[in-house]
Amino acid sequence: PSSAGSASISGTVSVSGTFDGGMKTYCCIGDGSQSESQDPMFEIANGGTLQNVILGSPAGDGVHCLGTCTIRNVWWNDIGEDAATFKGTGGGTSYVIGGGARSGSDKTFQHNGNGTVSISGFYLSGSGKLYRGCGNCTNSYERHVRIDNVLLNNIDMVAGINSNWGDTATITRTTITGSSGVVVCGKYKGVAKGSEPSFLGEGWNDANCKVNRSDVTIR
Repeated sequence: PSSAGSASISGTVSVSGTFDGGMKTYCCIGDGSQSESQDPMFEIANGGTLQNVILGSPAGDGVHCLGTCTIRNVWWNDIGEDAATFKGTGGGTSYVIGGGARSGSDKTFQHNGNGTVSISGFYLSGSGKLYRGCGNCTNSYERHVRIDNVLLNNIDMVAGINSNWGDTATITRTTITGSSGVVVCGKYKGVAKGSEPSFLGEGWNDANCKVNRSDVTIR
């Protein structure tokens, strides 16, 4: 979308309640790298909403949700490390509604806590994964993701989940373009921090991967 102007920030913006950015481009912190130690551009308190924001580049570690949150009509010009990280451990559902992102080398939405992440009406172009449940964080959780009505271009995987921890991915109304060899629902074996999770393969219409081929259009 076209920007309504620019807003300069020098550090993390803390959001409680609803923060409406008025479609301005907020810029910039971090170095645009894959470094895990970067600060987020926005940090959303439990129950908070971030909406109508464009994140300029570099965007540090994007957006952090400390509990459940809503991210509505937020756009990332360059994903950098991760677009958003969901850290809440009190259960419940966080929502990504509308918006879009581009230019990420690895994950777009990183789920480190527990509960459910619901992604709908989202556009992604040029990234590794739309969603990944952390496979080697300090604490292991059962995690769930719902993905509906998304348009994805030039990606490697829609959702990566840890089947040994009981994760599920429910994927509906998904269109994928420009992505040869894309994995829709990838199952991993989650491991303790310090090890690397192993890829177990793609799942369709099973206990962990709740997705039918008729719900996915690959062009």
